[in-house]
Amino acid sequence: MRVNFTVNGRQQEADDVWEGESLLYVLRERMGLPGSKNACEQGECGSCTVRLDGVPVCSCLVAAGQVEGREVVTVEGLADYAKQRAEHGGCATGACGTSLDAAKSWEARPSDGQAGEQGELSPIQQAFIDAGAVQCGFCTPGLLVAADELLERNAEPSDADIREALSGNLCRCTGYEKILDAVRLAAARQEEAV
Repeated sequence: MRVNFTVNGRQQEADDVWEGESLLYVLRERMGLPGSKNACEQGECGSCTVRLDGVPVCSCLVAAGQVEGREVVTVEGLADYAKQRAEHGGCATGACGTSLDAAKSWEARPSDGQAGEQGELSPIQQAFIDAGAVQCGFCTPGLLVAADELLERNAEPSDADIREALSGNLCRCTGYEKILDAVRLAAARQEEAV
């Protein structure tokens, strides 16, 4: 089958998709977006988390055919997504006032790098670096996507809110404290910017 959907603000088309193919496989192998990691393939670790119409999902559990006509944001698109959110009153999804049609009109710059070679980072990406929350990096893309969604819907999350939002993401390198610090830092910077 052929699947047409939007990835990081760009219309995409995947041909010859078989019915059991996951969104994760399409993103990594067909679209050249290696940010979402292939770890458990059972929706248990969160390393493949992307936003589907603004909602964090494990892309390993989403059949590629389910994304027909929908909007996907990967870790590679977080910087542009954050920029669009800032330009549109603090939210990039329909849940906060921007319609899905408006979100689909966003166009990433061709030089921004589908595979993430751009120099600009989203606020949560920069906070992860500044707080030392990145170790091996395997879980980082999923954590970034989940944390970005949390900060979009809750500008001042409590520690319990942060833990709940990141509860589907496993990290084997850390005790999670630096990750929590990074989300707190991004929230504080977001509050200062307003």
